[in-house]
Amino acid sequence: MAKKKSPRKSSVQRQVEKQAKKAAKKHPVAVLIIVLVVVLVLGVVGYFVYRQSVANAESSSSQKSSDSPETSSVISSTEGDYAPISFHFIEQGVPNSGDVTYIQAGDNDILIDGGAKQSVAKTVISYLDDHHLVSDGKLEYVIATHAHQDHLSGLYGVADKSEPSGKTGLLYHYKVGTLIDFSYYNTSTYCHLNDWTSASEEFLAARANKNVTSVYESYLKARDYAISNGAKHYLAKDLSSAGNNWKVSLGNGLEMEVLYQFFYDHTRDDVKTLDSSYSLSNFSDQNDCSVSVLFTQGNRHFLFTGDSEEYAEASLVKYNNLPHCDLFKAGHHGSYTASSDALLDVIDPDLIVCCACAGNTEYASNLSHTFPAQEAIDRFAKHTDRVYVTTLGNPDDPTDKTTHSPMNGNIVASYDKVGKESVTFSENDLKLKDTAWFKKNRTCPAAWAA
Repeated sequence: MAKKKSPRKSSVQRQVEKQAKKAAKKHPVAVLIIVLVVVLVLGVVGYFVYRQSVANAESSSSQKSSDSPETSSVISSTEGDYAPISFHFIEQGVPNSGDVTYIQAGDNDILIDGGAKQSVAKTVISYLDDHHLVSDGKLEYVIATHAHQDHLSGLYGVADKSEPSGKTGLLYHYKVGTLIDFSYYNTSTYCHLNDWTSASEEFLAARANKNVTSVYESYLKARDYAISNGAKHYLAKDLSSAGNNWKVSLGNGLEMEVLYQFFYDHTRDDVKTLDSSYSLSNFSDQNDCSVSVLFTQGNRHFLFTGDSEEYAEASLVKYNNLPHCDLFKAGHHGSYTASSDALLDVIDPDLIVCCACAGNTEYASNLSHTFPAQEAIDRFAKHTDRVYVTTLGNPDDPTDKTTHSPMNGNIVASYDKVGKESVTFSENDLKLKDTAWFKKNRTCPAAWAA
């Protein structure tokens, strides 16, 4: 084997060595001490240079364009000394299924979606006021998952002269720091990728051609208002891409991550590119475009997927290294079309919350497909029996779409500075499997009967 050559020394190095040899002959002990001190100093300096280079490399690898919000891909905390985080699944007081979740993460106030009906805005504001939340009137982050009424209505609300803005909507009532939303808006004709304003020529042309829903237009005006008052706006597709998710530190040991999924930056016609077996007819226009977010506290994880259905969930699994999740907000309110085995088998959730009006036939004529659906329950049961639902429809008459009452009511899952979980309910703490509605309307899975 050929002998490995030593690196060639510079002229400066050779000169230093020459002078050092001369000095060593005259003062051997002193030189030895100096050498030891120099080695020690160089070692300390080298260590800090190395740590800085690692930090710079990590910062460079997670760097986005100058138009993106500040990011942090590193969670720094001492084990057992985390910033607390709590998830408030708000019972909306309407006979409808919809999503609105308030999250207190360290010093950050976060809102995901705005509720099923425009009237929900006042319900949310009252809840936050009564619990002394968002005391400074600012939501650091708002995430609008997709362009359906049951997620956006409370964000734009209704006209109200008592409000300074003249509207009850959450985007009008609160100051917003950062607003993150979806790329697509239309539920029937086609999907659009542009970041519009309600006054843009392209938007006005689409509205004239009846290619814009009234829900989306109302939301867009509310978004414009928030931006005009200082909110920074980003589309999910501009934050996260395949292999490069946007992350932000929310406090000691806390992180929020916008997960990438295929339908942020692909149209419905690209579905076979995701998987050759997929058919366009099974693609759910807006639902499968939902923004998905993962929260992390130390080694605990909490997943929100909006109304993502089978194809979007498959995309989340394919493009993200999903962890075991302590909390999962049931996909699409517990629909039979969501919370697939492909996703659940990966995240293996400990606690599942359904933001739904149990048994209401608003979205399903097939009684077994009312939320939460039998198929979804069967899949949940393989992983946990800790399944809870915010609202109950008429347990005796499923055709009654107006009667409603709290099921578990407001559900709050909190994790303190050592990650200890606490779950509270405003109505009762019955698991879904132990409710009268479940026993009357659903077949108990074997895993829950044991």
